[in-house]
Amino acid sequence: MATHDDQTILLDAMSRMGSAGHADHEDRNRLPKSFWPVPEHLRAFDPDVVLVVGPRGAGKTELFLAVIELGRLPDVARLVPEVRLPPLPANRTRWLAAYPIGAGFPSAMLLKDFTRSTPPTGELFEEVWLAYLVRVLRDEIREDSLGPIFTPDGGDIAAVVQAFRASMRPALLALDRLDQRLVHEDRYLFVAYDALDGLARGDSEVIRAATQGLVGLWASHTRRWRRLRGKIFLRTDLYERASGAGGADFAKLAANRIELSWGDRHLYAMLVRRLANSHEKLADYCAAKIKFEEDPTLGWIPVVRKAADVRPLIERMVGPYMGANERKGLTFRWLLDHVRDGKGQAPPRPLVQLLEAGADAQTQSPMLPRWPRLIEPRALRRALDKVSEGHVAAALDEWPWLEGLKRRLSAIRSEAHAGAASGG
Repeated sequence: MATHDDQTILLDAMSRMGSAGHADHEDRNRLPKSFWPVPEHLRAFDPDVVLVVGPRGAGKTELFLAVIELGRLPDVARLVPEVRLPPLPANRTRWLAAYPIGAGFPSAMLLKDFTRSTPPTGELFEEVWLAYLVRVLRDEIREDSLGPIFTPDGGDIAAVVQAFRASMRPALLALDRLDQRLVHEDRYLFVAYDALDGLARGDSEVIRAATQGLVGLWASHTRRWRRLRGKIFLRTDLYERASGAGGADFAKLAANRIELSWGDRHLYAMLVRRLANSHEKLADYCAAKIKFEEDPTLGWIPVVRKAADVRPLIERMVGPYMGANERKGLTFRWLLDHVRDGKGQAPPRPLVQLLEAGADAQTQSPMLPRWPRLIEPRALRRALDKVSEGHVAAALDEWPWLEGLKRRLSAIRSEAHAGAASGG
């Protein structure tokens, strides 16, 4: 029988298993042991795929970090040998981040300031992205004649674009020569972009133009360059806006895009993997109901053939029902059903957040459940309210016009209540 302290340790580890579900906040050292390789998602690294599209919380940034920043593709590829990937050795394939790159790119404030005097268009931002692509590839291009492009600070977008325009012809020829050298050396060079919604937070016109320019750049050059390839991790709504202005080249990119979606099996496998690799005691707790394989780099990997394999663990943790009986809901189904969006999709972020918040809520209760349960259903219900509020707040941040709609709807409701009270 576990002690109260044991349960507290498990709940504390669970409450911190995913940095509130945000990959960009996560400890980079832990990521290889929390990342779950969905085979369909790893097709994003097929050399012919440029667009990787998914809703908020679908795992785009985690893919970006695991492969582009941490270089873990050779490790996770062992788990999905059926997926077509570029050569895995580092001397054959190189991954570079072109955005976000910190001070190497203008801040949102400087970007907005730049577009006050130069109206944002897709054509303008195609130049911007080309200029910064040359800068990102500086050590690969190795051409002294392009020195003026590298001289300005990365945040000084006006100076960078001006220098690029003055050297546009040699810069574009240098990119062509780089691709030819990559072919000759039998190498791939991938340039990746993520978190484009953070370019100019709150300025949808700038974000739309920047997205269109980036997609336009790679749409027009993907057929030209064979070994210099782009990877654009794009939120679904930004992709839909860019597609409205796309031409034939965009349509070809879009036809081969990867849409990040999660089936129930992979969602539960991801969740169990995070739990088991968060703390050794949580690994032992999960191992009572789930079989694991151990990898020296990737840690504990659950053997989950179907979603139902995880049901015994969920029922051990919370109980079979979300109340006294099944009329209150089956816990195994309730968890996913309550994080699904309007299209029936359940992304991983809110599921991780729900368990984290549920564990946190449970630690604040005066009593813990009887072992081996860790979380009471009412703690999960309180956690759902918290996760839902966070989802709405994030939506208001991304789409500021929703705040005005929210106020207008509230005014309409108030008028309707006032009319009913007065008998009108």
